[in-house]
Amino acid sequence: MNRFVFLFITLFFLQSCFKESPKGELIFTEANPSEGFNYPYFLFIPEGTPIDKELVIIVEPNNSGFVDDNLKKHIEKAKRTSTKDFYIGNYVAQKLKNPLIIPVFPRSKRNWKIYTHSLDRDVMQQKDNQLERIDLQLLAMFNDARSKLKELNMKTNDQFLMTGFSASATFVNRFTLLHPNKVKAVAAGRLNGLLALPLDSIGNKKLNYPLGTNNFKKSFNIEFQKSNFLDTPQFYFMGENDDNDAIPYNDAFDEDERALIYELLGKEMLPERWKTCKNIYKNEGANADIKTYKNIGHEHPETVKQEVVEFFSDVMEK
Repeated sequence: MNRFVFLFITLFFLQSCFKESPKGELIFTEANPSEGFNYPYFLFIPEGTPIDKELVIIVEPNNSGFVDDNLKKHIEKAKRTSTKDFYIGNYVAQKLKNPLIIPVFPRSKRNWKIYTHSLDRDVMQQKDNQLERIDLQLLAMFNDARSKLKELNMKTNDQFLMTGFSASATFVNRFTLLHPNKVKAVAAGRLNGLLALPLDSIGNKKLNYPLGTNNFKKSFNIEFQKSNFLDTPQFYFMGENDDNDAIPYNDAFDEDERALIYELLGKEMLPERWKTCKNIYKNEGANADIKTYKNIGHEHPETVKQEVVEFFSDVMEK
């Protein structure tokens, strides 16, 4: 093949996968500890966002996909996530014409076991530093963004939609377990065949966060709002060919967590562990649609993203 033809085809493919979103306003807000958040965030307002109806903000936690102690690198990745419709959050924001928040939480190379972007146990145990309670920091960012939108004469709902993929999917699933009263609906994909369970224990095995809810009061000073969680509309998906399993890795799980997952839920990610989690959600009465897509792996093609749009649309119409 002529190398110039090959170059043209390559550029066309990349543009089709990572095309810039239609015009919209991107607002970058610096960290503001006095308002409750120690890291910056992006607020994207799609072109055509209406001001004559109540809007529902979409939140997609940042997932850099790498470790780096330079916050600027994470800012750059979060900016791309905010503005390119390859990513689920921006795709949904563009389709629904609702604002999008992307926080910029770091993921350290030096402290590599703190998997910030999946809201793991290590980050939730941080005390007296900037990473303490990033779940509450995200809520503070949401409140700050609502104030900014109000200044633009945009009225917003006091709950938000959450979405994510891979590590950020795990983040939003765990966040919904912690704060179901703030989440209007959640849709996320590729979660290692593992869902945070609305249970204190299985048999005589206690399930502490992030596997379950046993230690909520002691660790987070909150009660698990089980009825709210079960009522929250949830949509989770995996691809049947996904072989990207984070459970064996020490940045994602400690050995005690790993042993419980394998013993109680299954060592095989698909279909065993995923099916077990699905059955637990069903038996507990969760308002959850849990799917496995055929012929896809660790990916979210446009057909899947469109299903997320339809899911959120149905929730807002109801």
